Amino acid sequence: MTSRILVHDVGMRDGLQVERTIVPTERKIAWIERLLASRVDAVQVGSFVNPRIVPQMADTEAVCRHFAGRSSPRTRLTALVLNEKGLERGLAAGIDAFCMGVSASETHSRKNTGMGTEEAATRIIAMARTAVEARASVQLSVQSAFGCGYEGAIPATRVIALIQRFVDAGFDTLSLADTAGHAMPPQVRALFDAVRGAAPDATWACHFHDTYGLAMANACAALEAGVQSFEAAFGGLGGCPFTAVAGTNLCTEDFVHLLQHGGQRADIDVTALNDVACTAEAFFGRPLPGKLHAIPAVEA
Repeated sequence: MTSRILVHDVGMRDGLQVERTIVPTERKIAWIERLLASRVDAVQVGSFVNPRIVPQMADTEAVCRHFAGRSSPRTRLTALVLNEKGLERGLAAGIDAFCMGVSASETHSRKNTGMGTEEAATRIIAMARTAVEARASVQLSVQSAFGCGYEGAIPATRVIALIQRFVDAGFDTLSLADTAGHAMPPQVRALFDAVRGAAPDATWACHFHDTYGLAMANACAALEAGVQSFEAAFGGLGGCPFTAVAGTNLCTEDFVHLLQHGGQRADIDVTALNDVACTAEAFFGRPLPGKLHAIPAVEA
């Protein structure tokens, strides 16, 4: 492992966006407060997208207003944006850390953003520059980097070309996302080795879905490949509504449990993460896919 592994909980966005039962704003705020208490490194509070398409994210501005000024070097509050309008809304809401992405799959790109990959890349890079000019930080991601539910295998050369565009534009906080959950551990190691060759000085993040039960194995492969930052969702909630199968996310508390048994991140409060997962499970009225929160006590 690298010297410090960063944990970015994206449950409030990627975890909730596929849920049909709308979570009230007050409950979202309570869950975020508990996530902040867990001392994870970043919490994604939502996304600035069309509320008619993703109604779960309709109150993102209201959530941001509650947490105005709470983002700090200890725990960053982040948001996802897909287009210029979303960025404008995010900046107005006080967000200072944005996640933006371009899909390596033409089909997924059009379903997710209404744009082809080429247009999306051009616009995302321009948006990232606007965000930086506004003194916000930006993480640029290649989505569907390991495969697509519509197109199947994605050539590594296509992923590397997108990363190269980001690097040439001056960005060095980069991520590979397994949007469809098709990644395999050897592929994860090989692809991260390849993109790190294109951007040796970048800070790398990853995002894995558990469509085929391999999210944790792929996260371990990313650890071995030297990836520093991991996106996960409390309870293992979530999935992309614009791919063929919305596989759930790598589970935050399960991943932190793994790190802590490897001698990392003893500072993160797993009990707080478990609390959020348990309250979400009660709210939705069904078991969530994460494992740790369902166990009454775990020996250190």
